[in-house]
Amino acid sequence: MLFFDIFCYSEHSVLREENPLNISLTPELEQMVDDKVKSGRYASASEVIREGLRLLEEQEQIKQQRLVDVRRKIDRGIEQLDRGEGVPSPEARERLRRARSVR
Repeated sequence: MLFFDIFCYSEHSVLREENPLNISLTPELEQMVDDKVKSGRYASASEVIREGLRLLEEQEQIKQQRLVDVRRKIDRGIEQLDRGEGVPSPEARERLRRARSVR
């Protein structure tokens, strides 16, 4: 298992040496980090970890945007139902079945 310290930087790029962040990786993750560094794409394990964290943040932002989109669609559907623009239940079920079979 790989153990290493990551030194955190404040927004003013001042090193906080008194509080390094200790990270331990499973052998599989350690091998993945080593492979990424050996590929030449990354200069260090820290670069690999930073890229992973950037990707995690990006993924979380995408999930949040999808959630906003789903909520917006739900709200639009509720507004349509409130205006009496709904689809009769048997027709709605059939549409859902057809949509599911297309995937």
